[in-house]
Amino acid sequence: MSMQDYSAPEVLWEVGATLGEGVLWHAPSASVYFVDIKQQRIHRCDARGGRRMSWDAPAQIGFLTPTSNGRWLAGLKGSLQYFDPATGAFTHYCALEPEQPNNRSNDGYVDAQGRLWFGTMDDGQQLATGALYCCGADGVPRRADSHYIITNGPACSPDGATLYHTDTLGLQTFAFRLDAAGQLHDKRVFARFAGRGGHPDGMAVDTLGRVWIAIFGGSRIERYSADGEYLDSIALPCSNITKLAFGGPDLRTVFITTARKELSAAALEQQPLAGALFTLHSEVAGLPAHVLQLGGRA
Repeated sequence: MSMQDYSAPEVLWEVGATLGEGVLWHAPSASVYFVDIKQQRIHRCDARGGRRMSWDAPAQIGFLTPTSNGRWLAGLKGSLQYFDPATGAFTHYCALEPEQPNNRSNDGYVDAQGRLWFGTMDDGQQLATGALYCCGADGVPRRADSHYIITNGPACSPDGATLYHTDTLGLQTFAFRLDAAGQLHDKRVFARFAGRGGHPDGMAVDTLGRVWIAIFGGSRIERYSADGEYLDSIALPCSNITKLAFGGPDLRTVFITTARKELSAAALEQQPLAGALFTLHSEVAGLPAHVLQLGGRA
């Protein structure tokens, strides 16, 4: 198979996100959802950029995911909340880190067992107050790892035995052994990014086990083998690449969020597509998005 098994990225929606994030494919509605953390917005469209909808969130929002009770759960600054796309209403689910009022939610991911993995971070991007959490069937978020300034990109290997997680300002992505009970073990460095230009951000994994990592400030997505070997890069026409997700009916469409945040007026003039939602075609399918299994909790 040729290394370049993807098409050139194209713009799907010039949404102008300040900080696009949390992109995921929702197969039942054939829609891609994503958030704008700083504008406190949720956006949705179909695979061709049509059927666009947007909603306001009550606080900075890092991710959202469908749940087994038919509702959506969103990670906001200071709380997890249910979100109803039919009405745009948010309903409190639980408080999040009340002892860290300057923290907010960032990236999230649901594994094949229906567990939600998500991170928190210092909104000022200075203090290592962020942590990685796991929320299982009982619906209670539990801390799985800590001491991050900016958490990013939870994702799992195709067999579910490895969980990847990124320390963005530490310029490294970690791999953990994930057991059947949802416990993490044997933390190790999967990839280092110092001196490469840009910071590792969100990620996705394809069916070959390759890890696709968005590079904030680097105008690219980097791809790694399951062994952590750098394979290649996919160039994009703006610098701040934040996250990607596989979707479409065959999971071969890649959706990519970007950001205008931290770009000067001159940079924005040179990067008119900054903050857009992009798409490309991959010859290799990605792993599907999963539904958060919340047991009997309503």
